[in-house]
Amino acid sequence: MTLSPLLDLGVSTPILAAPMAGGPTTSALVTAAARAGGLGFLAGGYRTADALAEQIVQVRADGVAFGVNLFAPNPVPIDRDAFRRYARTIAPDARAHGVDVLTAGITEDDDHWSDKIDLLLSDPVPVVSFTFGMPEAAVIAALKAAGTVVVQTVTSAAEARQAEEAGADLLAVQSSAAGGHSGTLTPQHLPAPVPLTDLVGQVRQAVPLPLVAAGGVATPADATGALRAGAAAVMVGTVLLRSDEAGTSRPHRTALADPAQRRTVVTRAFTGRPARALRNGFTDRYTDLAPAGYPALHHLTSPMRKAAAAAGDPEAINLWAGTGYRRATAEPAALILQRLASGL
Repeated sequence: MTLSPLLDLGVSTPILAAPMAGGPTTSALVTAAARAGGLGFLAGGYRTADALAEQIVQVRADGVAFGVNLFAPNPVPIDRDAFRRYARTIAPDARAHGVDVLTAGITEDDDHWSDKIDLLLSDPVPVVSFTFGMPEAAVIAALKAAGTVVVQTVTSAAEARQAEEAGADLLAVQSSAAGGHSGTLTPQHLPAPVPLTDLVGQVRQAVPLPLVAAGGVATPADATGALRAGAAAVMVGTVLLRSDEAGTSRPHRTALADPAQRRTVVTRAFTGRPARALRNGFTDRYTDLAPAGYPALHHLTSPMRKAAAAAGDPEAINLWAGTGYRRATAEPAALILQRLASGL
């Protein structure tokens, strides 16, 4: 498979760094990915347009190609009674970290969507990728007219066909093994546990667009397998969480390195949207009780998670991690990416 249009951006090694919102992705990590021959994506999620613009300036100063990832609006409105019940349920954990969730209001925002699109149209970047939802075709067309390559995250062949019809240039094919949020367009349902190579094959049969495979890629063999299945490149995130350039919190790094036999679980407990994380006390207590409801649950639990992270408590924070998390190592990102490419 050809890397085009990635080749036009100077990508020589088909190992890309995934955007990881909430802190792990830094401008230094994006630059390191580019200098290793790949491409990195700034994580625009949970940032204002001004904060994103500052990161764009930082990466541009390094003189490398890069991408920006946005959360496209695809809200799952929450029932007010369900929200209140869940707030009461998690209240003891929140109080233990000095947070009162019982008085929290329901926030149903769009993550500064219009402001970020305006930014990327007025000051175009090489690549923009979308997850959670799919932009209107007019937004995709406007970005492409500005010279931007558009990547859409999909989790099934049906979503791939929608993205092709909307005008996407490339597809990021994300399997359920991926760490963090699933990019599914139907977050009311848990993503099907289809192996990445099988999913790439299904999407390849459905659409002719170049594919970037993501989810559970942690070894050279994983990368090679995805490329042989028909992907033009692979995208990795979890294996970079402990890298020198990542902004991953200390308790998150410690949990990833913990020799205890933690496993990963898919949970809505933190945000109301399916996401894969290391199992901890919060996921054990609330995964089966959390209603679907994004971004309302994200805003409800965010103050508690920030307080727990500051206190170094891994049992009340979202320890996002894919199934290959044991391969995450504490070293420069370039070495991690080069090792993944060693079997190509």
